[in-house]
Amino acid sequence: MKTFTTESKTYKLFTALKSGTPITASEAHKRFGIKNISAEASRLRQAGYAVYANKRIAGNHVEVTEYRLGNPSRAVVAAGYKAMALGLV
Repeated sequence: MKTFTTESKTYKLFTALKSGTPITASEAHKRFGIKNISAEASRLRQAGYAVYANKRIAGNHVEVTEYRLGNPSRAVVAAGYKAMALGLV
C-alpha cells in the first residue's frame, strides 16, 4: 500500500476523512487547498482505501458531492480477490 507524506494534501484529506466527517469540494479547497477533490479521492482509492462519494442537496438547493471513508462491501472485496486470482492485479 502506498504511503503519503504528512505534509501532502492527500494525507491531510485522509486524516480528515478518517475522523468520520464527510468533506465536500468547497471544504477541501478552503481547508487544504485541494482544487480537484475527485483526483485526491482517486489517489486514496488506488492506495486501497474505500472512499465513497455521495450526492446531496445543500441548504441553498445546490447538489454537492460529499466524500467519506467507509468499509468496502463484500462484493467489492470479492471482485478484488477474483481479479488477483485471474492475474489482473
